[in-house]
Amino acid sequence: MSARKKVTIAGAGNTGASMAQLLALKNIADIVLVDIIEGLPQGKALDLTEAGNISGHDVSITGTNDWADTAGSDVVVITSGVPRKPGMTREDLLATNARIVRGVAEQAFRNSPNAVFIVFANPMDVMCHVMLRTTGLDRARVIGQGGMLDSARYRAFIAMELGASVRDVQAWVLGGHTEATMVPLLSNAMVGGVPLTQLVPPERRQALVTRAKNGGKEIVDLLKTGSAFYAPAAATISMVEAVLLDQQRVLPCAVHLEGEYGVRGAYVGVMAVLGAGGVQKVIEQPLAPDELEEMRKAGAAVHELLQALDKAEATTAPGGGS
Repeated sequence: MSARKKVTIAGAGNTGASMAQLLALKNIADIVLVDIIEGLPQGKALDLTEAGNISGHDVSITGTNDWADTAGSDVVVITSGVPRKPGMTREDLLATNARIVRGVAEQAFRNSPNAVFIVFANPMDVMCHVMLRTTGLDRARVIGQGGMLDSARYRAFIAMELGASVRDVQAWVLGGHTEATMVPLLSNAMVGGVPLTQLVPPERRQALVTRAKNGGKEIVDLLKTGSAFYAPAAATISMVEAVLLDQQRVLPCAVHLEGEYGVRGAYVGVMAVLGAGGVQKVIEQPLAPDELEEMRKAGAAVHELLQALDKAEATTAPGGGS
């Protein structure tokens, strides 16, 4: 009998703890929660362990402040970073979270050089680049979680609009993971096999697209003191499971594109086959002309953010100005 897989979740806040709970319930991997705050990961890990007798999970759940305890992980999920607050865009988080993610990337890669890394920290598209640059890995093993969450929100809004079961909704959000760069697809959205275009009038379809783009902001505005964590955790653990169990699932996630959709050198949300080792294939599906244009704009926006990050870091580097 082979040893159980091991997953590290960096960041023991609401999102990381929710991920740990969902993953524990699947009984497919031992879990390490790592955080810089002393006592936080230990307390949450102990709480989750004590729930096992009732919830039916018996995996090992460890809380730690020491990255050495994460050694040999098969998957590392990066949630570390400052969450959004009301009035704050994902771009506002750029420089601060880049410093945090770079430090986490160095520790994670040093201790688990063979892992698949799933990036959740915002702005996710750029944080994937930070992870990729820091580790020097190929694109298969550094994946962004954005499309899964945005697609889940889009499907929920469609189901609410129609009074239908969300289980019958097939709809995807590609592109970037910011309000301005998401691409909720209308061309292939369906409910129970019926095209959305036949079920919802044009003005309501556009309202659904707009709400999907603002799905994260809507929750931030309601909570006022934090951001979403239940749906983000569920979206991420679906990706973790696909990798651990080599499920060959076709899922929307951010991948470093190498010419797909006319985009090169940028993390953009696409449909990809996830299995052992991470991204096994990018599926370049037919899109409507306006959707294809939006995909290319998303790639251009990521390049702009990367340039902004490089400029900010050059300015704050020793000898680079104030």
